[in-house]
Amino acid sequence: MSEAAPQAADSGASPPLIRLRNIVKVYGEGGLAFKALKGVDLDIAQGEFVAIMGPSGSGKSTAMNTLGCLDRPTTGAYLFKGVHVEGLSRDERARLRRRYFGFVFQGFHLLPRTTAQENVELPLLYRGEPTAQRHAAAARALEAVGLKGWEHHTPAELSGGQQQRVAIARAIVTDPTVLLADEPTGNLDTQRSEEIMELLWKLNSEKGITVLMVTHEPEMAAYSRRIVRFKDGLMDTDTPNTPMVLRRAALDSQALAAAEKGGV
Repeated sequence: MSEAAPQAADSGASPPLIRLRNIVKVYGEGGLAFKALKGVDLDIAQGEFVAIMGPSGSGKSTAMNTLGCLDRPTTGAYLFKGVHVEGLSRDERARLRRRYFGFVFQGFHLLPRTTAQENVELPLLYRGEPTAQRHAAAARALEAVGLKGWEHHTPAELSGGQQQRVAIARAIVTDPTVLLADEPTGNLDTQRSEEIMELLWKLNSEKGITVLMVTHEPEMAAYSRRIVRFKDGLMDTDTPNTPMVLRRAALDSQALAAAEKGGV
């Protein structure tokens, strides 16, 4: 598989960015087999912000691994940009990830002896990008996450929230179509968690990056536009959500209107 954009067959209406149909994932064989996903159907449009929730063992992490092309389903169809990817080889899936996906994890996974700039440049280094282009792209990504001026600091010189911002900058430096975040606030306090969620919201609303986030925290899921809950290997509920940022803005507008009315 080349790294050129996948081409879907012309079928009239544009397909969703991601489509899962009857996805089943089985680990093990025979009497030890465990069915982690039991027939999942899910459509995700370009530009969505989806929170994926569920208790431990519900299948949410397996679903995320499937969505991120980190694992293949046992049966079922996975279409990305209208193209079937469930049968791709390990190398083909790796190329797809490099081209279209960025990943953020609960652990920051930064190289401890390298600077923020160097950490962010890593995906571009693996791509073989020229040095000047790597430097420029990493600087833009760090500025986008609010870390301009911190380029030459190592992880030990950064707070937990700043380290996660570096991890997010590393995830977006390749201009991904999809950003997958697995418990991105799990190691942060409340204030830093809210800062990271507001950053993810900004990347989604201003840059149009599709954000898929696994979280067990309702307060973090509240920043999404849609909440999908898993239970026992199946999608249990799929509900739209008014993001926290918009709710706060509406409340601020109401408070301002009330204050102006009271001052008349």
